[in-house]
Amino acid sequence: MNIAHWLLDAAQRWPQRPALFEGTRQVADYQAFASRVRARAQALRDTHGIGPGDRVALLMKNSCAYLELLYAIWWSGAVAVPINSKLHALEAAWIAENAGARLVYTDTGDVFTELPGECRELVAPTQDAPVSGDELQAPFPRQDSDLAWLFYTSGTTGRSKGVMLSHGNLMAMSLCYPLDVDPVSADDAVVYAAPMSHGAGLYNFIHVRCGARHVVPVSHGFQAEELFGLARQLGQVSLFAAPTMVKRMVEQARRQGYAGDGIKTIVYGGGPMYLADLSEALDTFGPRLVQIYGQGECPMTITALPRAVIADRAQPDWASRAASVGRAQSCVEVRVLDADGQPQAPGVAGEIAVRGAAVMQGYWANPQATAATLVDGWLRTGDIGCLDALGYLTLTDRSKDVIISGGSNIYPREVEEVLMQHPEVFEACVVGEADAEWGESVVAFVVSRAPGSLDAQVLNHWFLARMASFKKPKKYLFCDELPKNSYGKVLKTRLRQWLQAPDTPLGDR
Repeated sequence: MNIAHWLLDAAQRWPQRPALFEGTRQVADYQAFASRVRARAQALRDTHGIGPGDRVALLMKNSCAYLELLYAIWWSGAVAVPINSKLHALEAAWIAENAGARLVYTDTGDVFTELPGECRELVAPTQDAPVSGDELQAPFPRQDSDLAWLFYTSGTTGRSKGVMLSHGNLMAMSLCYPLDVDPVSADDAVVYAAPMSHGAGLYNFIHVRCGARHVVPVSHGFQAEELFGLARQLGQVSLFAAPTMVKRMVEQARRQGYAGDGIKTIVYGGGPMYLADLSEALDTFGPRLVQIYGQGECPMTITALPRAVIADRAQPDWASRAASVGRAQSCVEVRVLDADGQPQAPGVAGEIAVRGAAVMQGYWANPQATAATLVDGWLRTGDIGCLDALGYLTLTDRSKDVIISGGSNIYPREVEEVLMQHPEVFEACVVGEADAEWGESVVAFVVSRAPGSLDAQVLNHWFLARMASFKKPKKYLFCDELPKNSYGKVLKTRLRQWLQAPDTPLGDR
């Protein structure tokens, strides 16, 4: 089934129910939401020649038009390719090329100097833009296995990989939400403070299915004070937030004496939540917090830790429970495997594996990566953790060396690739360093070809011309050589240790 049928159903059941908001201003009820989507889908087909299976990319900030375009893409039978709006134009162009996108919608219409093949850039329609009277009345028929969302998640060994999420994957993920994360009612308002191209956007489906309100902040992003104002005025607000966002919300709430009025649920994930930060959030907002753990390859749907467990600090095992990421969600099984792919005993660490209806179909045009990641029906996540006797999963490491800064994934290899292109860089290695504000920050160890030929300003200028600014190293450390093992592999563990005790030379560790 085409997941766009959920919008059609909501419009038929509750045509006058409030649907889309910019801040506190309602811009569409469900009847108008669906009508605009149908007209956009008609334009995609008649004006731009988009048909079933074609890819259409979105490189946009959060907006109500973003939701309209997503559903118009699915309504026409096409595939949405949401791209992080913070990416550099060169990075976004590569994704568009790899996906074979026919169109790329942007906020301004002038992001790219060049796009591959027949791909064209279009300016996204504003919410108040007129639509034609012609409408595709029903979504194009799709099977559960048909591709719906092509999500690009970088790897540590090269270019981004396109995660293929089907209509069935998205439905399974969405139906887990009211079962394992939080019940949804028509009175709820989901606020898109985190990027709609990622986890926050994925939570739109279940809220459409239940006829809830969809709210885009006027700032188009995350500002804690603005979020609190929306919660007070709209009520029953839910949102997805990275732990660093929750931390900033706590700090702002304490400055203005806000206790969470109007907030129903804060779902956090995408990075480590430290117990001290969680305790402060509970002290500030009360029992409004739920944790989820997922990956792009199994979106938002590996485990969940419910609010009752998080809030019950009187339990003697609260610390261990709260430090976990919860139990398997309803549509998946979770295992921890040893090096031979066999299940580990409770309490023994190994690689986390998951299988079930939410697991991706594979990587787009990348059968080798697919075969290495989907093994015997199980998604090998690359994350390290352990299960206890009651099925609570605790993450202990990330074997893929991903740096999570402000809730965004930054992959060391892609940063290293850009640095290594500089003619004066001999070697470069990137690791994450603990950061009180952002969770982690990017640190680059650099060996120059000639002593004194490089400094941070030169490398920053080089980097910002080629990659998104949020991936830029916060710190450059210039050294004579990088520590390596006998096989010539750089010892990143040693670099991380040195960051904690920099008085000792790298060669002595």
